[in-house]
Amino acid sequence: MSNSSQTSWGFQVSHPEDYTRSQGDSDVAENDAENDTGGSPPPPPPEGDDGESHSDDHSNKSSGGRYMRWFLWSAAFILTATVSATLGATVALITPLSPLIVPQNFVPGAKENSWRQAFRYDLARPVNILVMGIDRVSDNDKNSSDVFSGRSDTMLLLRLDPTEESVTMLSIPRDTQVELPEVGLAKINDANVEGGAALAARVVSRTLNDAPVDRYVRVTTDAFRELVDLVGGVEVFVPYPMQYEDVTQDLYIDLEPGWQILNGDQAEQFARFRKDGYGDIGRVQRQQTLLKALRQRLLSPKVLPRLPQIIRVMQQYIDTNLSLEEMLALVGFGLDLDKDDFQMVLLPGRFSDPEEYVASYWIMDSAGRDRVMQQYFQQTLDWSSSEIRRSPQRLRIAIQNATDDPQLAHEVARYLAKNDFYNVYIIQDWPDQVRETQIIVQQGDLKAATTLKRVLQLGHVEASSTGDIESDLTIRVGEDWLIRHPEAEE
Repeated sequence: MSNSSQTSWGFQVSHPEDYTRSQGDSDVAENDAENDTGGSPPPPPPEGDDGESHSDDHSNKSSGGRYMRWFLWSAAFILTATVSATLGATVALITPLSPLIVPQNFVPGAKENSWRQAFRYDLARPVNILVMGIDRVSDNDKNSSDVFSGRSDTMLLLRLDPTEESVTMLSIPRDTQVELPEVGLAKINDANVEGGAALAARVVSRTLNDAPVDRYVRVTTDAFRELVDLVGGVEVFVPYPMQYEDVTQDLYIDLEPGWQILNGDQAEQFARFRKDGYGDIGRVQRQQTLLKALRQRLLSPKVLPRLPQIIRVMQQYIDTNLSLEEMLALVGFGLDLDKDDFQMVLLPGRFSDPEEYVASYWIMDSAGRDRVMQQYFQQTLDWSSSEIRRSPQRLRIAIQNATDDPQLAHEVARYLAKNDFYNVYIIQDWPDQVRETQIIVQQGDLKAATTLKRVLQLGHVEASSTGDIESDLTIRVGEDWLIRHPEAEE
């Protein structure tokens, strides 16, 4: 026998009668007060550019098989979620879940799905969670709550949508220009310093057309190195040499190009490298690349024995106003998600000109913002600048060759011209060969990417922002083009 109830957050909660439910909080500001303790490379510049790694879904109808599948996905979802606060991706499931990863009432061979009785918590509606990776505050003790008072090195809005069975991660560049109360014009990463998670949530909501922010998660950046080491490193393609030194920040970056398994220190170097002409945006792209590599690593059964240690490590790095019930509901939501159910998008915008402001900002594009909020967050506006849409043929498309055929990019450009796509330009070849053409949704326009895929008659739509920054869409041409369009070899 079980009871059903609903938290003020919008969860539909079903729980065993002997489980005592704690009421979920409903307001970010109140919870903050209560829990505050608790792309493609351009011509390589002298010091580099961004990268991308390459990225099993299996099922078993037996109870034991379903349990193992749940265990693998839950571990991957939990750990990916936690590290993403540091890297610029999802943080939803966190360490208090550790006692419930293997329910005590699970018996191999028992009735199908019986192991899920301990997870009778479901999302009743889409939920938005603000995730912040907080810079180190050198003067604060690492065990003090003040470690969460620094600038947000990473900021994203995470949407978990049970109706679409998807997770969307909107990366908000830390240099995004906003107005802060009693401060004025500032970068959005100062919001946490000036008013904690509550102010950061209000600023993000106001910036994104008053999108609701239901909960927050703050993670200190110290977690990153340890987590990567605990999972045995991550496999990443470094597209060019990365060298940089900043003694004042105790930052030393020295990475050679090519595919390699990065340890925690090296992965942090890859994430923090900025000397590529793209600054903070290049970092966001590399953060998305690391997220893909990490998720791939977390699917390995070899990582599972390290899970208890990883959970213990993470407990000291997280501050959130998610209740235990809410975390359990997020676990239940993540059980059946596939890797293609995760979408990453960058808040559209541009770099400010040096003569515009004293500081360097990321100036948000309002039309792009509206489009992203409509397509990824199902936000309905009375009027939106994105309603004035360009046809896919007018979108700015970058073509990047990722094969050993030096003329292939020009062949693709000619093919697109025959199909009335003229706003096309060719960028430097991708230094690694790929088998399947990628259509990268750089500015978040999924509909246009789907149309382009139909025109190309091949490829995979990549819901991330790891293409050319100046493009709306980036086509990274793979070897499948030579098979589908053999005229390219003529």
